[in-house]
Amino acid sequence: MNQNSNEAQRTRILEHLRRDSLTTLQAREHLDIMHPAGRVMELRKQGFNIMTYWTNEAKHRIARYVLLSSEV
Repeated sequence: MNQNSNEAQRTRILEHLRRDSLTTLQAREHLDIMHPAGRVMELRKQGFNIMTYWTNEAKHRIARYVLLSSEV
């Protein structure tokens, strides 16, 4: 499998969310995911309960994702 396919990116996001919350910047910088919102949307469509909280960091509005339930 391509290490940066959408499926691989969703897997990386889920693995991270099972341990901690994840911001858009963290996903881009540490998980190599340039469009985390798209991957989170796909995970939601698969049935994952992921909440978005908005924060301000470095003068930008940043999304912080939290996995509320990993039950699908």
